[in-house]
Amino acid sequence: MNKLFINYLKNVGIILSIVFLSLLLNACSVKTNVVASSDGVYKYKTIHNPEGIGKFYLGREIAKVMGHEGAAWLERPSRSYRENPQNAIDRLDLKSTDVVADIGAGTGYFTFRISPLIPQGKVISVDIQPEMLELINFVKNEENITNIETVLGDVDNPNLSPSTVDIALLVDAYHEFEYPREMMLGIVAALKSGGRVILLEYRGENPMIMIKGLHKMTEEQVKKEMNSVGLVWQETDDFLPQQHFLVFKKSDFSRANYN
Repeated sequence: MNKLFINYLKNVGIILSIVFLSLLLNACSVKTNVVASSDGVYKYKTIHNPEGIGKFYLGREIAKVMGHEGAAWLERPSRSYRENPQNAIDRLDLKSTDVVADIGAGTGYFTFRISPLIPQGKVISVDIQPEMLELINFVKNEENITNIETVLGDVDNPNLSPSTVDIALLVDAYHEFEYPREMMLGIVAALKSGGRVILLEYRGENPMIMIKGLHKMTEEQVKKEMNSVGLVWQETDDFLPQQHFLVFKKSDFSRANYN
């Protein structure tokens, strides 16, 4: 009886070993198929975060774009105290003649707050969704605002004229760029000498900020991606309740090597 029981245990052990080995081989097979392809700049994965597009840039998965259907969320009343956007605008250090490109402008939340501060300058509101630009144009015309210009961008090009922009402002938008490198190269080319790129992104280092992971970025990741297009980091300030405020500058090096 004991011998039969021992043989039984041996057989069970063999079966479990086979099952484990099979699962291990399947796991390895899945792992090897996770990276479907790479084009030298981006990697593409078949298994990825459902909030992303399966496309990776410098180790970061690109988030899905929030469609124009979510426009009301951008204008939510709680935004004024949860994000304190006026503090961010105060820190832009604007001159009355500045040209500010609001990249990923959405409903124009920042556009309309910046416009009165640069009466001799203008805001260029860039978005890839024509429905968002229609909202901006409607309000602009209703309020008879003359220093706001709307530009329909492409997913890989902001469609801005070279050397025309003093400040490129990207508020919670960059992490959704489908072609971040190409877009940033276009933005760098549009900056005047010494022009600045200012990014606001939810702090990816803080798990207590209740924003989906792919819609947040760490300071380290932002620096890595901006450095890759020749921008020079100036400062990071976390005076906002939930977002990083990162400032980068166009340098002679970026003009010579990336334009």
